[in-house]
Amino acid sequence: MNNSFSRKQQAEKIVRQYADMIFRIAFQNVKNKADAQDILQEVSLTLLTKDAPLFDNDHIKPWLIRVTLNKCSNFHKLAHRKNEEPLDENLAYDEPLDTELLDEIMKLNKNYRNCLYLFYYEGYSIDEIAKILNKKPSTVGSWLYRARKKLKSMIMDGGSFYE
Repeated sequence: MNNSFSRKQQAEKIVRQYADMIFRIAFQNVKNKADAQDILQEVSLTLLTKDAPLFDNDHIKPWLIRVTLNKCSNFHKLAHRKNEEPLDENLAYDEPLDTELLDEIMKLNKNYRNCLYLFYYEGYSIDEIAKILNKKPSTVGSWLYRARKKLKSMIMDGGSFYE
């Protein structure tokens, strides 16, 4: 009984520590704040109910990223979701961000968005991202290169002040 209680406490600590990261990954994939919050809740439940590496600090963060991305994929697979329109596509994170840049990033495909996020915001290397996404490092490197190139092109063509 005491072991399950400490497991619950550990899971709650992990959720508090990584909630912002999980939400950001979900938001950039589902493009809707309410749905991203739902995915955060689903990931939290999965953490409590599945055999997560709770006491392994080296593996919990990549595990959470993988579970979050899987939940996002499942979200997109639901047939009834395909016909829904988000309430406000311009809805951004609660924290102040450059909304023009965020709008451009949201136009990229999900693989490019995820690579950019994991590389620049979470500080993962290309090899680490490849392991998380179950892809070859060369694939991830290509996605990252193309994402940067596409983002630069979108910003430059849009006449934005990013130069």
